[in-house]
Amino acid sequence: MINARLMNILRAPVVTEKSQRALQANTQVFKVLPDATKTEIKQAVETLFNVKVAKVHTCNVMGKKRRSAHGMGVRSDWKKAYVTFAADANIDVTNGLADKESN
Repeated sequence: MINARLMNILRAPVVTEKSQRALQANTQVFKVLPDATKTEIKQAVETLFNVKVAKVHTCNVMGKKRRSAHGMGVRSDWKKAYVTFAADANIDVTNGLADKESN
């Protein structure tokens, strides 16, 4: 049985120019839970996509300060994970996350 926490660790793929360049190095970028550890992220990706993960790098992204007509505000902080796959692995992020949402 799959742990419920592992199914909720990956929030969304990050789609930016930098993350698209990382795909050439067999690396996918995900938005993850702020309290997720590298080991949990690795287990979640391996369970969800059935691939072998070589390494995981994480970084905390601080929320930007924004001004509106109602005063100053701050966007939420979040955590980003760079997941590098084994040389022969190939994943389709849209299918894996669609399967997660349907459960």
